[in-house]
Amino acid sequence: MSQKWRSTIPTKRRTHASVFAALGDQTRLALVSKLAGAQRPYSISQLTKGSRLSRQAISKHLRVLETAGMVQSVKTGRENLFEFDPRPIAGIKEYLDFVSEQWDQALSRLKSLVEM
Repeated sequence: MSQKWRSTIPTKRRTHASVFAALGDQTRLALVSKLAGAQRPYSISQLTKGSRLSRQAISKHLRVLETAGMVQSVKTGRENLFEFDPRPIAGIKEYLDFVSEQWDQALSRLKSLVEM
């Protein structure tokens, strides 16, 4: 295990857990998809348009995403505009690459033992 991961595992686990938890909801996953593909920030009204959810429900989901660091809001006049922040997703990708490498090594060791 690399020193980089060993020294930060507890912190990274908490961060990754909050991102996975936030993405575990279908509505939040849809909001992330919409914001990630956007060229500009969206207001709650724009994010609610076409949805069967209320502005209040969308706001609650956005707060969860904001707490997980995947969404940032900027106050513009009387409106909050929301935009996607890819850094937590990049951290998850890095983590999954690390776990995948660990599994590949374990499977390689198992293959060596079985082929003896």
